[in-house]
Amino acid sequence: MRLRTVLATLTAGLAAATCLTAAGPAGAADSADGNDCSPTVSLDRFSDALDKTTYEGTFVGNFSALAVDRDGSLAALEDRSSLFGLDPKTLQPISAVHLADEKGADLDSEGLVIDRDGTRLISSETEPSVRRYSRDGKILDRLPVPSSLLVAPAGRATANQTFEGLTLLPGGRTLLASMEYAISGDSAGIVRFQTWTRHHGRFRLAAQYAYRTDAGLGVPEVQATPDGRLLVLERGFTAGVGNTVRLYEADLRHATDTSTVEILNGQPDVQLIRKTLLADIATCPTLGATAKQPQPNPLLDNIEGMTITGRDHTGRLKVLLVSDDNQNRAQTTRFYYLRVRV
Repeated sequence: MRLRTVLATLTAGLAAATCLTAAGPAGAADSADGNDCSPTVSLDRFSDALDKTTYEGTFVGNFSALAVDRDGSLAALEDRSSLFGLDPKTLQPISAVHLADEKGADLDSEGLVIDRDGTRLISSETEPSVRRYSRDGKILDRLPVPSSLLVAPAGRATANQTFEGLTLLPGGRTLLASMEYAISGDSAGIVRFQTWTRHHGRFRLAAQYAYRTDAGLGVPEVQATPDGRLLVLERGFTAGVGNTVRLYEADLRHATDTSTVEILNGQPDVQLIRKTLLADIATCPTLGATAKQPQPNPLLDNIEGMTITGRDHTGRLKVLLVSDDNQNRAQTTRFYYLRVRV
């Protein structure tokens, strides 16, 4: 989401607690090279190559999600209704598709999954919604959403605080969307993860789970690992201090199905999704990064998108993050190349 649109709401409860060639050695990954963010996460490099650029007249930025396409290219979704194809080596745009809703209006497009048949699943945080699109941007269908997760007054969610993350679990049968913040009635910090299961080619509503964020943070992205666990990004912003971005490993096993639990308030009979901190991105090496606004680490920006691009020779996951610059001169479109041991 456009994080600053909820800044006034969040800051009251928060404690003030360059280009690819300027990003450090491309092959750096071992713990001895000083690129560690934590015992399980290292930063290879970063790239600002796309910051404040355009492609065929369309602004390149506002990125909210990433995915690896079936041809090996990167798909980069912006939250203003464009889906870019990027060269995986240079990050340069090679295509752009405009997305729209059923009435032809632009989307607040946030989550992205490329399905096994090449169709695009796109979430929006305004209704919220999950739609299926063809490669050329034609709407194929729309998934059902529980009434409680709809934006008030139809449901209990707040506009621009709903479906941010979207991922397909291994095997391709289960789709999962993460709400960014709690819905009305639930305790602050407890967010719902909704799933759908595939039946005869169509996704139907399935189990729902609850995840507790750190104080003041929301969930902008989730990605399934090859073994069925999740990588979860938590993010927040404090004016005059900057961004907080943390990467967690989460495990759905043993979590309670909360689809019939009306109010989530930490009750003992509801087992939340277990999570383990992998890294606070503020602890990563700067690698020469600069920031255009105050940040705990100049490397940080409004990180919002994430995808797993493969494994390295040691079995670590290669994870790519991207920040949403909100088309703001004080922010940067930045890609982060991580290696994660889970």
